[in-house]
Amino acid sequence: MTPEFDLIQRYFTRPAKHAILGIGDDAALLRVPNGMALAVSVDTLVSGHHFEISSDARSIGYKSLAVNLSDMAAMGASPRWATLALTLPMVDPAWLAAFADGFFELADKVGVELIGGDTTSGPLAVSVQIMGEIMPDSALRRDQACPGDDIWVSGTLGDAAAALAIRQGRSGFDGPERQILEYRLDWPEPRLLLGTRLRGLAHAAIDISDGLLADLGHIARQSSVQALINLDALPCSPELCAVGDQQLIEECLLSGGDDYELCFSAAPDGRDDLKKLAESIHLKLTRIGKFQVGGGLKLMKKGKEVDLPRFLGFDHFG
Repeated sequence: MTPEFDLIQRYFTRPAKHAILGIGDDAALLRVPNGMALAVSVDTLVSGHHFEISSDARSIGYKSLAVNLSDMAAMGASPRWATLALTLPMVDPAWLAAFADGFFELADKVGVELIGGDTTSGPLAVSVQIMGEIMPDSALRRDQACPGDDIWVSGTLGDAAAALAIRQGRSGFDGPERQILEYRLDWPEPRLLLGTRLRGLAHAAIDISDGLLADLGHIARQSSVQALINLDALPCSPELCAVGDQQLIEECLLSGGDDYELCFSAAPDGRDDLKKLAESIHLKLTRIGKFQVGGGLKLMKKGKEVDLPRFLGFDHFG
């Protein structure tokens, strides 16, 4: 057995459970139930760009799957299968074992089966393709927001961006809250349960990976509406508030990436249902604005319109 296939066999091969045929052949074979659509997404994490090469291998394995699961959550889809393409500068058994532990810890938790992939030599990079199931007419899309819809977000915003700012030396904050902020950067929680429960309640949805303004702008553009955002309503965690630098906090809330919370639109008559949903799944949902006729983004603070920041969110080529 070649070193490549020995690596795959040792760290990533498991018996197929939900696939007809999984790892070990030229392609996997999947059976999608009648009437269901296959939801597919792919993300790549590159060392030095999305994570430091010195980062904990378990967290890299976990996060490489988590960011893809967040895409499934934003569509309201149920994740089923994943493929993994791993580019490695060298074969490090301890690193691979830890990476696989983090990946499979999350995969087992949500019932996702690794069914194939690829390994190659080069600068460290991780690409995961995720596949899930959804009834076609219940999928949450970016182009379905309506004028008059409320804009909602789950959880809190800006924590991961604050952790990154601290690590990069853009903030001198080193209080006890730093550990919690960094945990939210390295171990994001994809909102899968919320996504599936939003079917029939939400009109449009997106996960916040590049920053609230940048991602909300996608919905506004694809739905041909204007997003009116109330800066005073944005949910800020106690840990982010503790950073103390108001300019940085505002930047993280509006433009910080890596939150992987869901931003979605829903009709005003659904507010009571969403309140009950938040209580039932023990997750904070906050109404932060509304969609209206027009285009683009409009930011309000203390009842007055304010200029949008120059930096709206993460740009892979910026």
